[in-house]
Amino acid sequence: MSGFEMCSAKPTNPYADLPPKAFWKSAVAAHNSLEISELWTPEFAVRPSDKVVTAGSCFAQHFSRALSARGYNWFDAEPAPALLTEEQARSFNYGIFSTRTGNIYTARMLRQWLELAFGETDMQSSEWDEVWETEGRFQDPLRPVIEPGGFVSPDELFSARRATLAALRNALRQADVFVFTMGLTESWRNRYTGLEYAMCPGTAGGVFDAGQHVFCNQRYSEIHADMNAALRILREQNANLKVLLTVSPVPLTATASGEHVLTATSYSKSVLRSVAGDLAADLDGVDYFPSYEIITHPAFRGMFYAPNQRSVISKGVDHVMESFFAAQQARFPQKSVRGRGKGQVGAGDRSDRAIKCEEEMLDAFAR
Repeated sequence: MSGFEMCSAKPTNPYADLPPKAFWKSAVAAHNSLEISELWTPEFAVRPSDKVVTAGSCFAQHFSRALSARGYNWFDAEPAPALLTEEQARSFNYGIFSTRTGNIYTARMLRQWLELAFGETDMQSSEWDEVWETEGRFQDPLRPVIEPGGFVSPDELFSARRATLAALRNALRQADVFVFTMGLTESWRNRYTGLEYAMCPGTAGGVFDAGQHVFCNQRYSEIHADMNAALRILREQNANLKVLLTVSPVPLTATASGEHVLTATSYSKSVLRSVAGDLAADLDGVDYFPSYEIITHPAFRGMFYAPNQRSVISKGVDHVMESFFAAQQARFPQKSVRGRGKGQVGAGDRSDRAIKCEEEMLDAFAR
C-alpha cells in the first residue's frame, strides 16, 4: 500500500457501523413516539403452545390478559371452583395470577413463596404461623385481601395457603416461561421472625405495632441476592424454565421512606431496573422486557398515564403488549393466533376488568 493510500483511508471506529437504533437522532428524535421500535430483542421465544406462568405486582396482570386474548397458553394453575360465577371467582382472587398468591410486590416476597412451596422452610414453624385476626375473622399476612371478609379460622387459612403452594409447585414445574413483574423496594417485616408482609399491618388488615413491625427500603444488593435465590430454586425445580423479568411502570401510591413520593418512586424503580438488567445480562435463560421504559420514558411524553399521572391507561397497556408481540414475531416468526388459549377459562382475562392492586388501599390513609 502506498503512502498516499494509507493517508486517504477512511477512518473507522466502533460507532461507524452501528445500526440506526443505536443513535438517539435516528432511533427516537426522527420518529413519532408511537413509532419508536426495536426497544427489545428477545433472548428466547414465547410460543403459543408454551405454558406461561405470571406473577408479581399489579402490572403483571396485563400479561396474563394479553396472552389469553391472543390465544397463548397462559397457565391458570389454580382455577376457581366450578360453582362460582365469574364475578365471585374474581372477588376471591381466582384467575388474577397463575396461582392465588395475590400481588407479589418484592423480590423477598417471591423468595418466601418459593421457599414455602418447595420445602426450603416449614410453614408450621413460628416464622410462618402468624395470622391476623379482626373481629373473629382471620387474614393471611402473605396475602391479606385474598379472601373477602377473611377466613373463618386459622385452619382454613393454612389449608387455603397449602392449596396455593401446591398449585405453585405444579405451575412452576410444568411451566415453559415464568413472567415476573418487579414492583417495589419498600416493604414491612416482622422484626423478630423476618417474615415480610404483602402490606403494612394496620392497612389491609392486622394491627400495627411499632415494636414488632419494621419498615425496609431494600437496596440493590439485597434485592439482587433475593432474586438470585429465587432463580436458583426455580432452576432446581425446572431446569428448562425461561424467566422473563419486567419492572412495573406504576408509581408508588405512598412511601414510608420519609422522602417525597416522586423521588421515592424514582429510587425504587431505578434499583429494580438495575437488578433486572444485571440478572438478564449475567444469567442464561433470563431476559428483561422494557415495559417500564415504554410507559415512563420522556420520549413518550406521559401519554400513557391517566390524569392522576399514576394509572396506566388501556392505550398504554395495549402499546406495551403490541411491542412485546411485535418483537417476538420479528425475532421468532410464527403463525399468528387469536382467541382464548386452549383450556384457559380464567376469570381475570377480560380487558375491561380493573386491575387488582392492594397497594392502592394506601390512598385511604392520605390526609
